[in-house]
Amino acid sequence: MTNSLATGIGTLYIVATPIGNREDITFRALEVLKSVDFILAEDTRHSVQLLTSLGIKNNLESLHAHNENDKSKHVIEQLLAGKSVALISDAGTPLISDPGFLLVKLARQSHIPVIPVPGACALITALSAAGIPCDSFLFLGFLPAKQQARKSKLETLRTEPHTLIFYESTHRILECIDDIGELFGQTCEIVLAKELTKTFERFITGTLLEVKNWLLAEPAHVKGEFVLLIPPRPTAPEPGAHEKLLKILLDELPLKQAVAIACKLSNGSKNELYEKALAIKNQST
Repeated sequence: MTNSLATGIGTLYIVATPIGNREDITFRALEVLKSVDFILAEDTRHSVQLLTSLGIKNNLESLHAHNENDKSKHVIEQLLAGKSVALISDAGTPLISDPGFLLVKLARQSHIPVIPVPGACALITALSAAGIPCDSFLFLGFLPAKQQARKSKLETLRTEPHTLIFYESTHRILECIDDIGELFGQTCEIVLAKELTKTFERFITGTLLEVKNWLLAEPAHVKGEFVLLIPPRPTAPEPGAHEKLLKILLDELPLKQAVAIACKLSNGSKNELYEKALAIKNQST
């Protein structure tokens, strides 16, 4: 599978693998994985099981976040010497929330052919079947693990006019749902895609509160791999609309209750509405 025979330079193949159902491997991927000089994988223990199940016996080396800098330089030397290399991830399309960017960048800079071998990708799989606008979307990968950083990131996305797509783990799915609800409002529509292409694949559609209630209904519901999709939100309110709404509510209700109702009615940020309500209260005293 070496390329550029005239120059003796090898080829780097970016090979997508199944995200759950091994029957989703492509004929072209099988051919490449069998024919290259060696395969790079993030977790060789996981990938050797996949390759064995597909009847592929080939040299397997690791490329992960902790060795990416040194390993990428070494692989470039191998490619320049004429070796052909395939890069795979644990599941799906390489580089999508996985290592490999530096290797591809260095290969391009070294004029090494980089050939994609397309296939499964969790975000595209989820988006195609979610039933929400998919003509314009923004993929954010995994949100920050720490809550404050996660909230800060979500705050910057509240007014994005695109479908938003995130990956999330079983350990943080409930925390993530809570933070989105606080910043986007509990009535925000969301699609939760779970265990894509696997036996227990599910698509849960509803408000954030409804999806959270589904997750809490059974312990098994919070286990697995998740893709979160948020369709475009309503356009931003007219300038001063939040203040006008809060003034009406504050005339009749305590501050916290007024903010809670304003959050539901306007789909605004709870923190932002609370700050505005405090300012209105201070002005009236």
